[in-house]
Amino acid sequence: MNLKEKTMREEARAAIIEALKDGYIGYYADLHDHVFNSDYYIIRTNEAEEALEEYGIWRAIEKIKTYEEDNFGKIYTDLSDPVKVINMLYYIIGEEVLWEMLEHSETLNENWDNLADEEINAKILEELGE
Repeated sequence: MNLKEKTMREEARAAIIEALKDGYIGYYADLHDHVFNSDYYIIRTNEAEEALEEYGIWRAIEKIKTYEEDNFGKIYTDLSDPVKVINMLYYIIGEEVLWEMLEHSETLNENWDNLADEEINAKILEELGE
C-alpha cells in the first residue's frame, strides 16, 4: 500500500465516522452510498491528476476495471477523465474501508439492514474506538 492509498483509506474512514457522528439516520446498508456517492472527493482536474500520479495511474485504472467488471459486468467510468477516475477510486476504497469496519463492529453487522439512530451510531463508534 502506497502513501496515497493509505491517505485515501484514512480519509474514507474519517468520512464514515463523521457521518455517524453527525447523526446518520438512513439504513446502514446505504451508508456507503450516502458518504461516497453524494459528493465529489476531488473536483479539479489538476488535483485529480496529481492524486492519481501519487496513487499510480495504471494501478487505479486496474482497480476500477476489476471492480466494475466484477460488480456491473462492464466498465462505466470514463477512464480518460482524471476526475471521474479518482472519484471512482475513492468510492471503491470507501467500500473496502466500510467492509473492514464491519469486521470490527458487531453492532454495525447486526444492524446492517436497519435504520440508523443515535444510540446505535454511538455504539458503533465506541466499537470502532471513536
